[in-house]
Amino acid sequence: MLIYGLKNCDTCRKALKALPNARLVDVRDDGISQDVLARAWAEFGAALLNTRSTTWRGLDEAERARDPLDLLAAHPALMKRPLIEAEGEFYLGWTPDTRRALGAG
Repeated sequence: MLIYGLKNCDTCRKALKALPNARLVDVRDDGISQDVLARAWAEFGAALLNTRSTTWRGLDEAERARDPLDLLAAHPALMKRPLIEAEGEFYLGWTPDTRRALGAG
C-alpha cells in the first residue's frame, strides 16, 4: 500500500500511523509518476487538485489555466492528500469512508 502525500502533512501522518503496512511516497521529494497522476485524475477529476492550498493561492491565472496533470507534476503539493493506492484501487483523502474501506476505523 502506498500513500502519496507530504511527510510534513498531518493528515498523511495520521493515515500512515493507522496503516502500518503502508509506505509514504513524499510527492515533493520523491515525485509522482505521470501514470499514477493520470489514473488518479481519471478516477477523481478536479477533486485531485487542492485549490484551497497556499501553493494554489500563490499561482497566477496563467499558471492555474495550465493542463491539470502538468500543473500537478510541476507543483506536487497541489495534490489533495493523501492519495492512497491499495491493491490497484485509489482512495483520496483520509475520510471516514476511506478509513472504513481500508480497515482503519
